[in-house]
Amino acid sequence: MSHPGSVDIIDFILLTVYPVAALFIIEISSRIVSRVSKPVPSWLRLSIQGVTMVGFAVAYVGFMPFFTNTDKAHNVEPHAITAFCLLALAGALFFQARRAKTNPEESLY
Repeated sequence: MSHPGSVDIIDFILLTVYPVAALFIIEISSRIVSRVSKPVPSWLRLSIQGVTMVGFAVAYVGFMPFFTNTDKAHNVEPHAITAFCLLALAGALFFQARRAKTNPEESLY
């Protein structure tokens, strides 16, 4: 595990599942909006997902003590490795968003 001793295994799994759930919620809501009204551009959806991943990365580094249940003897460390992975994912999402906006025919999303 990338953060030994600072967080319980259940908390670590939940902190990994939250960003994935956010990606799915954004995807599902954009598809529902696309069916009800005019289609949501893929670059907009990818940009929102990227901003969300940056938000999770900042929260995991800056606000980690507020997310975990710890006692006074335990000092909570920021999840820097998880935040770095989320920032890398955000970079990939922003790249795909730019690609989808400039040339929608070549974009896979």
